[in-house]
Amino acid sequence: MDLMTLLETCRTYRRFDQYKKIPSEVIDEILAAQRFASSACNQQRLRYLVVKTPELVEKVFPFTKWAASLPPEIGTPKEGEHPTLFILVLYDRRKKNKWIDTDAGLAISNMTLAAWNHGVGSCIMDNVDRTKLRQVLELNETLEIHSVIAFGYPSHHSTVVAAEDEKKLGYYLDVNRDYYVPKLPVDATTTFL
Repeated sequence: MDLMTLLETCRTYRRFDQYKKIPSEVIDEILAAQRFASSACNQQRLRYLVVKTPELVEKVFPFTKWAASLPPEIGTPKEGEHPTLFILVLYDRRKKNKWIDTDAGLAISNMTLAAWNHGVGSCIMDNVDRTKLRQVLELNETLEIHSVIAFGYPSHHSTVVAAEDEKKLGYYLDVNRDYYVPKLPVDATTTFL
């Protein structure tokens, strides 16, 4: 897939084929992709926790929140639609710097694009119960959870559509529960000098 197609089609996915596992070599490539992300002053302060055993994935799932702008009965994956992998983006609170959010965004973007290159969808989540996740995963007390990424093979479609109005940018679903994501045109977001 060429780069622009990859960028256009790498959307957020919230429903997966829970019974189709992600091969180890694809997981390895997703993790390798974060390694190539730029990092402020090349400090590489982020760490990653891969949750891939089905039992642990199911223990993590209840402490994640899905599709905040939709009612839970529509936005939250049902049984059979859960992700098959979580990657937690972590940092050591003793070594946090002012660029950690930028570094995380770059690394997460690399990982989600690498995943999508193999047909693996993702959902980046910040709205998670960090306290419960810390307990379930027995995290070292110095580690903070920056964000959580869910991965799996999508069981729905997500399509970019042209936004007609800057006030109507909310994504929406059709009768098949496929997502449509309005995006503003370049000339509405960019100024040339």
